[in-house]
Amino acid sequence: MQEQHDVRHQILIVGAGAAGIATASSLLARDATLDIAIIDPADTHYYQPGWTLVGAGIFQPESTARSMESLIPKGVRWIKEAVAAFEPQHHRVLLQTGQILGYQQLIVCPGLKLDWAAIPGLQETLGKNGVTSNYRYDLAPYTWQLVQNLKQGRALFTQPPMPIKCAGAPQKAMYLSCDHWLKTGHLRQINTQFFNAGGVLFGVADYVPALMKYIERYAIDLQFNHKLIAVDGPRKVATFVSTDADGSSETVEQIFDMLHVAPPQTAPDFIRASPLADAAGWIDVDPATLQHRRFANIHGLGDATNTSNAKTAAAARKQAPVVANNVLRALGRLQQQAQYDGYGSCPLTVERGKIVLAEFTYGGKLAPSFPDWLVNGRKPTRLAWWLKERILPPLYWRGMLRGREWLARPKLDPLKAGK
Repeated sequence: MQEQHDVRHQILIVGAGAAGIATASSLLARDATLDIAIIDPADTHYYQPGWTLVGAGIFQPESTARSMESLIPKGVRWIKEAVAAFEPQHHRVLLQTGQILGYQQLIVCPGLKLDWAAIPGLQETLGKNGVTSNYRYDLAPYTWQLVQNLKQGRALFTQPPMPIKCAGAPQKAMYLSCDHWLKTGHLRQINTQFFNAGGVLFGVADYVPALMKYIERYAIDLQFNHKLIAVDGPRKVATFVSTDADGSSETVEQIFDMLHVAPPQTAPDFIRASPLADAAGWIDVDPATLQHRRFANIHGLGDATNTSNAKTAAAARKQAPVVANNVLRALGRLQQQAQYDGYGSCPLTVERGKIVLAEFTYGGKLAPSFPDWLVNGRKPTRLAWWLKERILPPLYWRGMLRGREWLARPKLDPLKAGK
């Protein structure tokens, strides 16, 4: 049994998802003598970007899951508990068991909360009555089952208000479903609709023309400013609130044969109730250094921060080396400060075998990793699909999570050099 009195670590990491493990590995790659502990109660670590392909019958779900124990870096203490609260003024974290952990430097990256309960009726019908979501490991195979079985009727795909993890995921599921129906000769008998709580198809305008070609190809009915507010599974009815440009709204019911839901998403409750949160409930960090705005020895990265980048694994891959560098700078072991430019990537799977590879930084500035003659991100390409299907999974498991910063070396700011 773990001791209940105050235990102190040099570096404490909250969350053993992509961001947490990658940061721990990047720290050890810079200094193997560091005393690091990771707090996370989960037994299993998931490669969540793979669930889009599970929902299209391309990946097996088991290929996206590994035991947490096998991924915690050697030399890092894994505390298999849940966090209850933070006491940043005392440099302490309280666990739900009552244990108190002290730290010199704290890294907070707990990921997002998928708020299924925010939509009445949704939880009760997930995984049956034609209601599914690629945002859950156990449901992505059901998505593929529904896609294969649907020969006619109405298929609805929803997107909640931003921010959400992988903003392109709701429409990725839709495109791959439509591609299957097209190739099996059933697309004309299926009415596909995309109910988006926002007002645009994708937040970076440069990629919209390529996506619109597929909207037209699949005859998808776009419904913007429609927020899912209730689901009646047995009746197969989804209820939306539709908002007009003048702010007026009305409630609309839609029947369905298949309903793919992207749930509302927030920071975890223990973050929103903590001194680390901003007014909206997100970890309040500087967007460039990822250092907390009020507590100098706290750093945040991943989906739960208030940075404006896309919440993707690609963003965490770029953020982890920045945080690793800046934590060591705070400990006096490095001189230069690293800067994160807001990079995020969203491989938009527009059909089986082709992807629109969206890559951008803060402000929607395009940030391609490859020259246009190799991979033009504004057009669907087979090479981008090959990257998504063949290269990115091993890059994740054997590169990012092990501290190998391929195409992710942080930018160092010479103006912030120490003396």
